[in-house]
Order: sequence, then structure tokens, then C-alpha cells
Amino acid sequence: MLNTRKRIEKLYYSIGEVAELFEVNASLIRYWEKEFDILKPRKNKKGNRVYTKEDLDQLRIIYHLVKERGYTLQGARDKIHQNRDDVTRSVEITDTLYRIKGFLLELKKDL
Repeated sequence: MLNTRKRIEKLYYSIGEVAELFEVNASLIRYWEKEFDILKPRKNKKGNRVYTKEDLDQLRIIYHLVKERGYTLQGARDKIHQNRDDVTRSVEITDTLYRIKGFLLELKKDL
């Protein structure tokens, strides 16, 4: 299960933190940065990538399409450019369903 459902409130995340949140390698995050024009993390004075909440939202969309829905990179790019609102809504619905599932599993465990 994807760890981005945890509520961590920070202004900036390192690439290592982002990779850990999505349970992928940092190299995959860097690769997606090259492949998807919606992902543009800032760089700090040292040249390290720093990701904002908005960057995490963009990564969540990419992750959903590529890892959860099985889209090719080109298919994911096309889907994002064709109807980004539908993709965003789909991601939100999926996240909500995961939270409900987690709650129900906890409730079942407590019974």
C-alpha cells in the first residue's frame, strides 16, 4: 500500500523521503521527472531536488496511472494531458477508498 496516505506536513521533501513515501527507488522519481512535464521539483542551493506538496500530488497522479492502473508512460502522459481533472478525481476516489478500507480493517480487528 502506498505510504502517501500518511499525513506528514512539511514544506519540502527530499528525494529520499519522496521515494520512501511512494515505496519506489529515487532513480524512478528522477526518471519520471524527465518523462513527465508536470513534475518540476525545485532545487536547493546545493542542487538537491526538493519536492513540495504540489509535487507530491503530481507524483501521486503519475504513480496511480503507471503503477496502480498499469498505463505505459506514453499512455499516462496522454491521459494527463487529455483529461487531468478526471485523473485527479480518480486518484482522490482511490485514496478515499483506501482510507475507508483501512478504517474497516481496524474496526474488524477491534471487534
